[in-house]
Amino acid sequence: MRRLVTRLPLRGRLALLTALAVAVAVAACATVSWFLVRGQLYRELDGRLRAMSGPPPVADLPAPRPRGWPEVRDALADCRSTPVAGTRYGGPYFIQQAVTADGRACVIPDRGALTVSRADAEVAAGTRTSVRHDGKGVDGQGDGVRVRIMTVGYTADADGAPVRFAVSTAIPLDEVEGPLGNLALLLVAVSAAGVLLAAGAGLMIARASLRPVERLTDAAEHIARTEDLGTRIPEHGHDEITRLSQAFNTMTGALAASRDRQQQLIADAGHELRTPLTSLRTNIDLLLRSQDSGRELPPDTRRRLLASVKAQMVELSSLVGDLLELARPVEGQPARETVALHEAVQRAVERARLRGPGLVVEAETSPWFVRGDPGQLERAVVNLLDNAVKFSPPGGRVRVRLDGGELTVRDEGPGVAPEDLPHVFERFWRSPSARSLPGSGLGLSIVARVVGEGGGRVSLEPAEGGGTLARVVLPGSPVPPD
Repeated sequence: MRRLVTRLPLRGRLALLTALAVAVAVAACATVSWFLVRGQLYRELDGRLRAMSGPPPVADLPAPRPRGWPEVRDALADCRSTPVAGTRYGGPYFIQQAVTADGRACVIPDRGALTVSRADAEVAAGTRTSVRHDGKGVDGQGDGVRVRIMTVGYTADADGAPVRFAVSTAIPLDEVEGPLGNLALLLVAVSAAGVLLAAGAGLMIARASLRPVERLTDAAEHIARTEDLGTRIPEHGHDEITRLSQAFNTMTGALAASRDRQQQLIADAGHELRTPLTSLRTNIDLLLRSQDSGRELPPDTRRRLLASVKAQMVELSSLVGDLLELARPVEGQPARETVALHEAVQRAVERARLRGPGLVVEAETSPWFVRGDPGQLERAVVNLLDNAVKFSPPGGRVRVRLDGGELTVRDEGPGVAPEDLPHVFERFWRSPSARSLPGSGLGLSIVARVVGEGGGRVSLEPAEGGGTLARVVLPGSPVPPD
């Protein structure tokens, strides 16, 4: 059954589960209704038996006589256990017999016979006053029937001596079982019709409810076939399906933006790699031709070519490293740890002094501890200082200051044009004045990414008196956290 349900489509499963739920509810209601009707019919039957059996014995009062006392007295006087064939007793159809104190059945002519149970014998012996139960009997025509029996105990005088006996009165259960059987058939038919109607209604409701899901499935299949991430699903309402559609549209939008960034990165990387690779190939071809032709290049020319090849290799290595850093997924980050930012700044300043021997690099730092990756944070600071060294004039001054979580790097270069400021942190973007200088245009992009991952912010602005001021703010504390 479970395997069959799992093979059904979602619409069929909803309809089947709805039908099963309705079937259980209808079956429970029908069963309770049947038992309530049965109890009511039995109560009415017992009321008729009490009326036909006469009043039960009452303590401290003269023992009453049962109804039809002459026939009972005659049956006790001439006790027979086998009914005498004849016509049924006139009036309402019932069976009646007397029971002696020792548990023998004494039939009344033309009123059938009943099977004496232990409870009936106890009533006749005086242990119990009365009892009601189902049993078996034989009517006046000798036919076996199932009956409802009420037995009442009595005491009578027989030649001056008290005699205990009981009278059992029974009504056939056909009056109850017939209507109950018809009611059971009716309830089964109504339940079956209700289940069928519920299955049909469940199928229609499932079809209407799952229509947005079908649209979502069609959109997903269309994207899988065509890779068209611009597909959108209409969003109407505020229910769960609408939230799912909004989440799907947001996901496809994010995927489309990610793919666009990936394609742009590939295109920009190809463009940036083409120049050093072309220069490398040209220089190496020139060296190979001179060697193959037997015409050696002058030593100075050969040295310049090899220096150019080395410079292009260094530029390629830097470019590949920057590309790998930008292509690093966020979930692949190293574990974050406490980093002494002032120490990373000092190390970056030492490296900047080596790269700009003709410059004066001043540093003023105060302790500041942040959370992040040590290597990435130091590389971000190095990129800022490299940018300042590259644009500083010979003999210029670069001022580095770290105070209260704010790092500033100021150079005395030409500065950044106001129209270029919105683009300085874009990948591969280089200002027109910097396109002749070495670099890939990825340094500030890496700075923006590392600072953003650390919960900080970075900006470039014109410095007073000329030059550029880079400002980085990172959350942290002047003392290392516990």
